[in-house]
Amino acid sequence: MSSLKPRIHGLRSTVPIASPLAFRRRIRATQKPNLPKPVVRAVIREDRNVGISASPSTDVDGSVSIVPSKTQSEVRLRAVITVRRKMKERLLEKVEEEWEGFMTGIGRGILVQIVSEDVDPETKSGKRTEESPVRGWLRKPLNQPHVVEYAVDFNVSSGFGRPGAVLITNLHHKEFYLMEIVVHGFIGGPVFFPANSWIHSCNDNPKSRIIFNNHAYLSFQTPEGLKDLREEELVELRGDGKGERKKFERIYDYAPYNDLGNPDKDEDLARPVLAGEDRPYPRRCQTGRPPTQTDPSSESRIEKPHPVYVPRDENFEELKQAEFSASALRALLHNLVPSLIAALSHTDGQFTCFSEIDKLYNDGVVLKLREDSFFEDLLVTKLFKKLNSMSSQMMKYNIPSIISRDRFAWLRDNEFSRQALAGVNPVNIERLKEFPITSKLDPAIYGPPESAITREVLENQLNGMTIEQAIEEKRLFILDYHDMLLPFIKKMKSLKDKKAYASRTIFFFDKNEILRPLVIELSLPPTTSSPEKKYIYTHGHDATTHWTWRMAKAHVCVNDTGVHQLVNHWLRTHACMEPYIIATHRQLSAMHPIHKLLHPHMRYTMEINAVARQSLINGGGIIESCFSPGKYSLEISSAAYKSSWRFDMEALPADLIRRGMAVEDPSQPCGVRLVIEDYPYAADGLLVWSAIEDWVTAYVSRFYQDSDTVATDTELHAWWSEIQKSGHPDKANEPWWPKLETPADLARVLTIMVWTASGMHAAINFGQYPFGGYMPNRPTLMKKLIPKEDDNDYEAFMMNPQLFFLSSLPSQLQGLVDMKKPPEMISGNMTAAMCVYSGLFMRNTTEEKEKAETQ
Repeated sequence: MSSLKPRIHGLRSTVPIASPLAFRRRIRATQKPNLPKPVVRAVIREDRNVGISASPSTDVDGSVSIVPSKTQSEVRLRAVITVRRKMKERLLEKVEEEWEGFMTGIGRGILVQIVSEDVDPETKSGKRTEESPVRGWLRKPLNQPHVVEYAVDFNVSSGFGRPGAVLITNLHHKEFYLMEIVVHGFIGGPVFFPANSWIHSCNDNPKSRIIFNNHAYLSFQTPEGLKDLREEELVELRGDGKGERKKFERIYDYAPYNDLGNPDKDEDLARPVLAGEDRPYPRRCQTGRPPTQTDPSSESRIEKPHPVYVPRDENFEELKQAEFSASALRALLHNLVPSLIAALSHTDGQFTCFSEIDKLYNDGVVLKLREDSFFEDLLVTKLFKKLNSMSSQMMKYNIPSIISRDRFAWLRDNEFSRQALAGVNPVNIERLKEFPITSKLDPAIYGPPESAITREVLENQLNGMTIEQAIEEKRLFILDYHDMLLPFIKKMKSLKDKKAYASRTIFFFDKNEILRPLVIELSLPPTTSSPEKKYIYTHGHDATTHWTWRMAKAHVCVNDTGVHQLVNHWLRTHACMEPYIIATHRQLSAMHPIHKLLHPHMRYTMEINAVARQSLINGGGIIESCFSPGKYSLEISSAAYKSSWRFDMEALPADLIRRGMAVEDPSQPCGVRLVIEDYPYAADGLLVWSAIEDWVTAYVSRFYQDSDTVATDTELHAWWSEIQKSGHPDKANEPWWPKLETPADLARVLTIMVWTASGMHAAINFGQYPFGGYMPNRPTLMKKLIPKEDDNDYEAFMMNPQLFFLSSLPSQLQGLVDMKKPPEMISGNMTAAMCVYSGLFMRNTTEEKEKAETQ
């Protein structure tokens, strides 16, 4: 069975592994026992003997070193400041950049002050140099035209001590991006101050920015001269919780998900607040926007092209934004053009044969515009005719992996089963542990709890085994979305062109080690006239049964697609991560080793989440438009958070044991043994988990030698407490939150966070186009239920089952929108571009009509 190749990523970028074998070799290479303990470059320093030498001399490259001298009481230091300029600038920006560079060169742009780790007996805080202006500029010797170095010199006493922080004041009218500061002139070598941060203008905030050196300190180890600055920086990041956040600010605070709807625009766009006992949810970053006029509990929205606030350093850097924009351009061509075609031709039909779907990959999107003179004269029409002729290659869809070798592999039962283990959503399949199967929902509302899957139905397909034997030998598995979805089916069916069931699917792992589906149960909410609406489907040999089985599998795939996107992807790896990020910046100083450990895994997540709230999961957004749950999508996500999310169970080994996909086995590397060895998500994932766990454990042990060290770290405990009480307050009182008492406890907590942001996210994100890019394989909605003999459309189904099947899938336009890259890569810019061009179309259409009427 082929594997979905895993990818590891830190800064939300990925490094593909060539093959599972190469991946395992790479992981095992990191686990050799003779390797030294991992260290963090430029963070952990064993050498504390850093003193000031005396007489300065200038090196060839312009930097300053110091020749030791015991007679001098005052010495000279040089701080080299590295600034990154914008890579793509408009003419006015270039002029402004040159002017600001000139002002900096003459000493009127940036002020710098160095703070020592030692205390000044007079001020009772760290010793400080005079505030000195940056003068001149040094170009880097490397080929980096957008990186500029500036220098500033200081005279300090020989007893100044180790520099622990640098205060930066930006006198310019706009911010600049500071990469790092290096202070030369010390016996132990230069002292580094990594920044990688935007420095605000003093016109926006008169306070100087604090940049700490690269040495890591636990809270109780902070040098006396830096204690006040350490606390001052955290206070600045926490803010006071008042007012609307400004773009330049770096304030991290919590707010509920109350900004998804827009009741002021349309009452149909009102959405409930996700918070509290009824609809619990993690918290997101506070923006401070005022409430809506219609609903005081909802926050007013800000629409594209205006951005949603996130702390300034959480925004995409220019390279990341360029990557985002490139994906958005492709999404624009793939999604906007069909939208305009539909608008211009007033048609959005269903696919009538599979060949029409294949043409999207072979021929691309072809514009078929109406040929009357009115539409011929439209500016938009002419524009897109040119686009169609000039960029036909851009308008073709890449062939998804699922059909690259076999166009109809997705129709087969073995591929349907394989994707439960190795597809884009391999985290829901469970081992069936007991029979009969029963629901936990209230029978007074949802009918009898017993499943319609009977002993007879199952044992007819078990090759002579009894159900008890199959359960004992761990051969029965289930994909169960019954209890999660049944409470929402009535609401979902009320939406236009959206029909849905709650589903259960039973799989059998035979003696040839092949997983195959046995039976599908599709359920509807009971009614007065029909108290039990549970339908059973199995694969058969006659044509009718063959097609009803295909439709049943399609309904299962719709449910699986929705749960994957709303629960496993968005909720577990995005929404639940955001409180960890907020708490880390609010409670752990940038000097704290755990902050330094987590930072690469947290980068860009808040920006992606903000874009998602604006364009993807919002009322009327992409998810609601294209997925079966529609306007109830986030309510389903909230219900899943309430019923099943647990921090401790986000650990991969614990999750596998909970689902019965593994059993405890101390002889195995991660303490678990897989029930199905050919389970790529778990087999490869455990290697990644083990590598992360070993690395995090070694890192933690470097700073926390025993339980006392953990107990005395006040920042660490404030961080862990805030994650529970402020980040996940609706679950704060749950007994399963891990204790934080020992280094092993801390390593376990951090491993879960790093795994969620890297290995788990990669597994359920990067397979979206390879599997979902071919819409029939993973449809996002179904328009029709499976017809029964007494239904009106049963005859149409019998006459042409293939056409009936295709007419049940998303329309051509919906299918094109579904066939897209991962949503965190395109959704924001795509939607913005669609709004711009839709507005252009509507404006020109109106102008043409007015012109025609005048004539």
